[in-house]
Amino acid sequence: MKYRDFGRLDWKVSALGFGAMRLPTRGGEASKIDEAEAIKMIRYAVDHGVNYVDTAYSYHGGKSEELVGKALRDGYRERVRVATKMPTWLVKSERDMNKFLGKQLGRLKLDFVDFYLLHGLTKNRWESLQKLEVCRWAEKKIHDGKILHFGFSFHDEFSVFKNIIDSYDDWTFCQIQYNYMDSDYQAGTKGLEYAASKGLAVVVMEPVAGGRLGMTPPADVQAIFDEALVKRTPAEWALQWVWNHPEVSVALSGMSTMKQVMENVESASRSGPNTLTPEDLDVINRVRQKYKEQGFIGCTGCRYCMPCPSGVDIPQVIALFNEYYVEEMSVEVKKKYHQQVNPKNQAKKCSRCGKCEEKCPQHLSIREVMSRAAMVFE
Repeated sequence: MKYRDFGRLDWKVSALGFGAMRLPTRGGEASKIDEAEAIKMIRYAVDHGVNYVDTAYSYHGGKSEELVGKALRDGYRERVRVATKMPTWLVKSERDMNKFLGKQLGRLKLDFVDFYLLHGLTKNRWESLQKLEVCRWAEKKIHDGKILHFGFSFHDEFSVFKNIIDSYDDWTFCQIQYNYMDSDYQAGTKGLEYAASKGLAVVVMEPVAGGRLGMTPPADVQAIFDEALVKRTPAEWALQWVWNHPEVSVALSGMSTMKQVMENVESASRSGPNTLTPEDLDVINRVRQKYKEQGFIGCTGCRYCMPCPSGVDIPQVIALFNEYYVEEMSVEVKKKYHQQVNPKNQAKKCSRCGKCEEKCPQHLSIREVMSRAAMVFE
């Protein structure tokens, strides 16, 4: 495992962090985690050098923190630092802040959390939390030993990101979405560089765009990868691109299988700042352009859009719609759509209410995607 600086802290973080958002499940239900397999995966990662585990109040219907707590028994807690997140959209008072942190520490079976984040900050959420003096609250919790370090994750424009950083002097770290398809999106490269210039550690989420950049690519994209002198899987190309940036402290991967854990641990051992060649970077630039030409939809599968008031299985519809184009408009994907998506949950049920778009951290035009998916599949 390779290790990197974590902002101003006198501590080295593993290049790969374990994101506990996409753990293996039973029966396709997010809240039904396959505990034995998930614990095995987390412990394998720690045994192979991963020392940063990330979870949140809302992941897996509230079950992720409990699972992480179980995985870190038997001496594993002492080998890692744990990050979790305040559900900012539910906070209306300081009493709520205390309630959620207390509940999270209980789920994790911890006396304190190493890294505590304000989850999914946007302009409006940050303004609301400022009125509640959330930073003063965090300072009290740090003084009481319940939180060691304070940061935030982010989903908005660069100007908002810069304002949040500049509004408080004692941030330790931030978490941003960053991959080769999103280099100019939300905080983007400008945000990455600005945060690092201020001494913040930068945690990257969605380095493989929710798994989309790890899928088997269409033939014309694969042909570009095949031209490279160094052979890598699509997922490794995406991860190495993120690790190539010296400002990145750790890249989180939400891994769902042991195979993904093993491959990503191995990939991290080959990582490093400024290690990609000009030829490598040209390959990625050409792949990026090709994906854009084919209508790549940047859904990360976070499921914040759910439940849909009309019953549409939005993440599944988008995943199959992406796959349809990746597979060059395959008839087989059309068949899969009707096999996997119940008629009650198909795109045609979309009422265009827009509630999903209000909650989508990627600010996707979900209603438009549902209309296009209904035309293609139904």
